[in-house]
Amino acid sequence: MLEIGLEEIPARMIAGAEAELGRRVADLVTRERLVDEGAAGVHSRVKTFSTPRRLAVLVEGLRAAQADVEEQLTGPSWNIAFKDGAPTKAAEAFAKKAGVDVARLEKVTNTKGEYVGATVKRQGKTATELLAGELPKEVLVLYWAKNMYWRTGKQERFVRPVRWVVALLDESVVPVEIAGIAAGNASRGHRVLHGSAPVVIGAAGKYQEALRWAKVVVEVAERRNLIRKALDRETRMVEGARWRENEPLVETVVHLTEWPSVLLGNFAEEYLSLPDEVLVTVMRDHQKFFAMEGKDGKLAPHFLTVLNTEVDEEGRGIIRHGNEKVLVSRFKDARFFWDVDQKTPLTERVESLKNVTFQKELGSYFWKTEQNERVAKVLYEQTASKGLFPTYGPEVWNNLQTAVRLAKTDLTAELVKEFTELQGIIGGLYARAQGLSGAAAQAIYDQYTPGSVEDAIPRTVEGQLLGIADRIQTITAMFGIGMAPTGSKDPFALRRAGNAIVKILAESELPLTLGDVVAAGGDPSRPSGARTGHPDSSDVAGFLRERLHFYLKDVRGFAYDVVNAVLAAGADDVRDAIARAEALTAVRGSEDFAAISAAFKRIKNILKQAEEKGFVQSGSFTAPIAPEAYQLGEASQFLAPRVAALREKREYEAALAEIATLRPVVDAFFDKVMVLDPDETVRGAHLVLIDGVLKGFSGIADFSEIVTG
Repeated sequence: MLEIGLEEIPARMIAGAEAELGRRVADLVTRERLVDEGAAGVHSRVKTFSTPRRLAVLVEGLRAAQADVEEQLTGPSWNIAFKDGAPTKAAEAFAKKAGVDVARLEKVTNTKGEYVGATVKRQGKTATELLAGELPKEVLVLYWAKNMYWRTGKQERFVRPVRWVVALLDESVVPVEIAGIAAGNASRGHRVLHGSAPVVIGAAGKYQEALRWAKVVVEVAERRNLIRKALDRETRMVEGARWRENEPLVETVVHLTEWPSVLLGNFAEEYLSLPDEVLVTVMRDHQKFFAMEGKDGKLAPHFLTVLNTEVDEEGRGIIRHGNEKVLVSRFKDARFFWDVDQKTPLTERVESLKNVTFQKELGSYFWKTEQNERVAKVLYEQTASKGLFPTYGPEVWNNLQTAVRLAKTDLTAELVKEFTELQGIIGGLYARAQGLSGAAAQAIYDQYTPGSVEDAIPRTVEGQLLGIADRIQTITAMFGIGMAPTGSKDPFALRRAGNAIVKILAESELPLTLGDVVAAGGDPSRPSGARTGHPDSSDVAGFLRERLHFYLKDVRGFAYDVVNAVLAAGADDVRDAIARAEALTAVRGSEDFAAISAAFKRIKNILKQAEEKGFVQSGSFTAPIAPEAYQLGEASQFLAPRVAALREKREYEAALAEIATLRPVVDAFFDKVMVLDPDETVRGAHLVLIDGVLKGFSGIADFSEIVTG
């Protein structure tokens, strides 16, 4: 059992570090042969724990020592090691290195000849020795988003100062030292409820029990369950109410507490006149409170807070009063800012964007707005030309134009300065309150969605076009000044912007392709005071293609070879790429399709080999060639128009089934025909034939990318 005690760790960093520590320790004990893999694997016997003040890991079934192993060592050749049956200096040197007597050397025969060898028995190291040496290395390389130095003159960095270490092998202390702290068997309990007295861990297996006595629940899942039950219990005190489910907030409070309890609080109903978004943001993001709602789904004048302590009724009253006072104070601020902001309509805030910097080398948000208008106009025209707006096109354009013009104006609003996470949402609420069209207001409200691949896309066409225009303009402009993402660095979140573009195209009805979006982004203008470069559109296109690869593989869950096969055949149309990936996934398990995929891979390799040798494609399959080659040509000519017709209707699964029927003639061709025939005429006809087959049936996917058998 290993526990690293720390000053309070930021809640958002704990889960990842806990999981990584578990993986590292599991890999360590496996690598050092201290556990048997077993049917369930080592990781199933590694338990991890965490609280704001500690990371811990428990390994069950650990060996006391490594098993002894025999090792076969090979030395110089036998003829060099022994002359006339007597050992030479080479034999003596090898025996000394192996730690055996010369008399124990033996002759080893392998494919290279006869060599001198020795069988050596290596004694396994103890678990204590191995863990003492290796555990500190594994702990100190844990990844943290931010690290700190805290020991003068020492180079180790960690998320927070290490204050204590517990390392036990059963009841015995393992002499581990981490960041100058020697391990013992004394942990620490809850700061308030237990105090500073040490918590002695009698044995590794008694870790949880000992900490529970000291008012610390170390298992994350148990704390989560306790919190949820307590939230339900407190909610029942308000008839007909329920707490608003918020999984990220649950996870946050789980990692903020060691001994959680829940408290119900209230606020005056007058504050419900503020938009729900504002009230919930204040409660959730600023106070870590859970909002409550009635049966009708409307916000109720109550909240729930998760405490990291337990108190009597008098103490609960004091804490409740304090929380209510702080919350109401924030609500008052929000209401004041709301009222002040309404005195300057969004339409009068556009000029003020000249004073808000978008990016220091590019210019202000006023410039950004002008660029977004240019891009949105192109996107609208592309969409309209493809027939999406047969009857209400002008209305859509008017709403879109208004939304784009006013989208960033809430950056000048006092409420957004106070609650930056509501950027866009506040703009949409203000637009609605100020009587702008519902579609324009909704587009402004939704402009930053989806914020992640789990989020929904904007709910309106105007919002979808605004979202794409805003993001592709940013991507293009940043690429133009050399700010493209590199490695793990992406300071302007361009990958997230690209993911959002792909997701909107995938899940909306917009008839736009990636090429349309790249073309709309175009080349940013050079307004006065802004410095822009000239982005290479192929770089931007390649970037969006990478984002599509991510979407297909990591979001939609298609196999990597299916994704590669689809993208290799072209994937400008995102929804079409998804349809082809779905069809390919449906048929790839059939024997006929697997055989065809293997054949296409063979065709591709033969064509590459022929090109390298300078062989020329010439003639046709009507030349004097083998019957099997002629049959393949006939079959492919017969199938090609049928497959093309199915592709045109996007009936890809049916098209792939047709292609799979080529298997018998393809198999016969490769069984009976020498493709690279010595006869130049025959060889040229063969190459024309297989090149035609490859090109004629690879429009849905490059089947050579499929991994078979």
